[in-house]
Amino acid sequence: MVEKGTARNFVSQVLPDRPLDSGSSRGGICASLAQTTLTRVCARLNDGDLLTAVKLDGKAAAAELKEDLRARVARLTAMGRTPGLGTILVGEDPGSLKYVEGKHRDCSQVGIRSIRVDLPADAGKDRILAAVDQLNQDPDCTGYIVQLPLPDGVDPTEIIERIDPAKDADGMHPYNLGQLVLHADGRVRTPLPCTPRGVLYLLDHYGIDLAGKEVCVLGRGLTVGRTIGLLLTNRGVDATVTLCHTRTKDIDAHLRRADVIIAAVGQAGLVGPDQVRQGTVLVDVGVSRIWDQQEKRWRIKGDIDPAARLSAAAYTPNPGGVGPMTRAMLLANVVDSAERAAGIPVRDTPEAPRRQ
Repeated sequence: MVEKGTARNFVSQVLPDRPLDSGSSRGGICASLAQTTLTRVCARLNDGDLLTAVKLDGKAAAAELKEDLRARVARLTAMGRTPGLGTILVGEDPGSLKYVEGKHRDCSQVGIRSIRVDLPADAGKDRILAAVDQLNQDPDCTGYIVQLPLPDGVDPTEIIERIDPAKDADGMHPYNLGQLVLHADGRVRTPLPCTPRGVLYLLDHYGIDLAGKEVCVLGRGLTVGRTIGLLLTNRGVDATVTLCHTRTKDIDAHLRRADVIIAAVGQAGLVGPDQVRQGTVLVDVGVSRIWDQQEKRWRIKGDIDPAARLSAAAYTPNPGGVGPMTRAMLLANVVDSAERAAGIPVRDTPEAPRRQ
């Protein structure tokens, strides 16, 4: 049996300047996370094991979210308003085909209707726009995506702008992004970008309080980097965000100052253990396919070197962290849109309802 207070001292070392008491005037990165870690330390010290960071399990959080979505879909179905997810796929790119099939499998798990529009690889702009108009007008479709990439010569921006913003399952229509910018109070009532929404949901699921914390975002892509900063700085989340990119000077200094690092670059092992200070929360969004010469197969690698977890308070595995949340949030956007169409009040930003 460990000596009284030993576990707390271990947690204090891993979570420096982050008090365990939720009532502390300084506030902790996460009082409940610290308590979870404390419990794990007590259990592991008794076995003679070393302390490990808390894994932010995206699969588990997504499964719980799907249970909630299943109940909401059942309610809508009883009203005769079953939500429907549509997909427009042009051609037979293996990666795109696998992605779309995965979306429809997800639909079947929660009772959402699947609506597929598959076009040949030589489909031109007019035919793709006609498919978009078809789903815009289809009352059974409450949200849909146009799978990218599109054939050469077809401007994806023009296609995306044709989507009805109310049915924008990806949350990337210019109107919806504009609503996200305008509503800094957090009361966004339009579809949100799936990956940023999933990251915030996952952190909130594990009780990680971001108010006043330094968040360093790596990558300025529209899908994650630029949009996640808008969600993080919404009132009710209240993080302080630094966005780093290829021209940022002294990125190491920004990383070492951060309470939370969100890496969304797509460069395997970009963030190493020497760039992470003790007690940081690591969110690994980037995905790279790396050839394993020894096993003769491709492996998925994230932007954050797994060795960095030794200094972390918590981390997302990759795969199994942010990916499942992105997929679940696509379903959430579809259900949200169906509820709006049915006149059912939809929560504001679902990631921080208790802090507003």
